Amino acid sequence: MKIALMDSGIGLLAAAAAVRRLRPDAALVLSSDPDSMPWGPRTPDDVTAHALACAKAAAAHRPDALIVACNTASVHALPALRAELEPALPVIGTVPAIKPAAATGGPVAIWATPATTGSPYQRGLIKDFADEVVTTEVPCPGLADAVQRADEQAIDDAIAAAAALTPRDVRALVLGCTHYELVAERIRAAVQPPQLPPIALHGSAGAVAAQALRRIGAQPAPAADPADRLTVILGGQEAALPAAALAYAEGRALTAGSPANR
Repeated sequence: MKIALMDSGIGLLAAAAAVRRLRPDAALVLSSDPDSMPWGPRTPDDVTAHALACAKAAAAHRPDALIVACNTASVHALPALRAELEPALPVIGTVPAIKPAAATGGPVAIWATPATTGSPYQRGLIKDFADEVVTTEVPCPGLADAVQRADEQAIDDAIAAAAALTPRDVRALVLGCTHYELVAERIRAAVQPPQLPPIALHGSAGAVAAQALRRIGAQPAPAADPADRLTVILGGQEAALPAAALAYAEGRALTAGSPANR
């Protein structure tokens, strides 16, 4: 089994680690284009062009499924990706986990990039799944870029700024950018009021990993022997996993025990 993932940068690590937990025997292909980041301010056509390039580079390795581990690419490029690659290659998009967050009863906060915050796409999800719940959209300028660089001070500053915009009574928080899942516990610490039950964080990594297995008719097998096969593609060329990826547990887990990235 081989599962490919694509993103602008290292935000795909969370979903890749989730796939590895469900199917440690699966080979992984990680395709990104960090030199083109950030994708959020780009036009939809530009995002689609970059996403198609990353997807085609991954598809060349003949995976069984492709996870679009990027909210921006899923919003703007998913129809084009599916038109290009399906039915030969199942394509699984990423949707912010607004529905399960709203099921907690709220109030809910949605942390997302400035481009996604207030977008018709996100507002549509709120209307469809959280119309009866008090919901606050929180823009997080600079957070994805800071996570991409593993810049500790910039991460702390961006989280603090977003936390200041987050109502203190929220009971669920949606991580509306895949990069944010890599610093989920730092986000929780910044928004968690003292002496109250833990705020529920809702990311997408586990759901998209499970959906990828369903699309190819595979079952989770967390006890399977690890494959330790990892192919990294940066800007269309095979490369090593970026050093910044190793700043996160998800990145270290993908390379643990493997003599090389490939």
